[in-house]
Amino acid sequence: MQRVLKHAKEIARIGPAQGDHLPALRVGLSVSIPLLVLLALGRPDLSIYAVFGGFTAMYGRKDTYRARLVHQGRAAFLLTSGLALGVLLSIARAQPWTLVAVESLFAVAASLAADSMRLKPSGPFYSIFALGACASVPTTIPFWLAISICAASAAFSVLVGVAGWIRYRNWSPAAAPPVTADSTRRRAMRVHASRYLIAVATAGTLGVLGGAGHANWTMAGAAVPLAATNRKSRILRGIHRVAGTFAGVLLTAVILLPGFNRTTLTVLLMVLLFPTELFMMRHYGLAMMFFTPAILLMSQLANPISRHVLVADRGIETLVGASIGMAVAILVREPRAKSET
Repeated sequence: MQRVLKHAKEIARIGPAQGDHLPALRVGLSVSIPLLVLLALGRPDLSIYAVFGGFTAMYGRKDTYRARLVHQGRAAFLLTSGLALGVLLSIARAQPWTLVAVESLFAVAASLAADSMRLKPSGPFYSIFALGACASVPTTIPFWLAISICAASAAFSVLVGVAGWIRYRNWSPAAAPPVTADSTRRRAMRVHASRYLIAVATAGTLGVLGGAGHANWTMAGAAVPLAATNRKSRILRGIHRVAGTFAGVLLTAVILLPGFNRTTLTVLLMVLLFPTELFMMRHYGLAMMFFTPAILLMSQLANPISRHVLVADRGIETLVGASIGMAVAILVREPRAKSET
């Protein structure tokens, strides 16, 4: 009983504040300005492309300005690559099995890239999610325009990230971590990439076979726990994902109940991303409570469907996906260090 209470306290524990309001403001500003531009142009349905580009602001939160510039540039490239593949699949009206195959292979490549570039937040989750989400909504604009919206939003995020230099003029010579790795780290990276392959492919397969309305959410849910650094934290992250998502689904149901128009939904999307980043480092589950309705509103703006179907699919597919991710985290262990002879 004491062990159960200990684990429960660990799951519920909110970490100490670490100046989280500043990164949260950067994320909020980086996403809100592009969304306001789209709103002024009468195209809130294109918010999905701007939001994924704006996620660039989540990277390099503790870096110096120069390091953050490099760090966010790398993250922007990975995010835009995932989104571009998703848009291409949408234009081609790819079948679900094609999406599963492409997203699984991309997860491997993105995992290796994210680990080699030492991205923080760790892992390729946002780029994997961008691929699946964009592949699952109809593309109503040319390919180049969708990518341009994402790239412009990412570029604006980078500018916001280094804007403080204008005031402080503190340009540290320290660069972002180099893209290098010794043999032990490379082996660990390959094992980690295999986790993504197994988890994403399994989740996608079960999602398609089970007739999931949004199999991409199942695959994204499977990728979430794997971003943590060890087995224990991966399981904890998976639990946070499930609990936070179900709380977020309930919040989404409340938000969608009045039948708000697209303008109001876009404003709510902007507002929800601030507390998402505010709690991301302190309690992942609490962050997911705000992130879930933000993502659902983004999806609803791009491709409106019944709110009942939207929230039910999100809850079920996240549970399935996160469970698969946690199982893979348990079964696929870290490689053993080679013994010296």
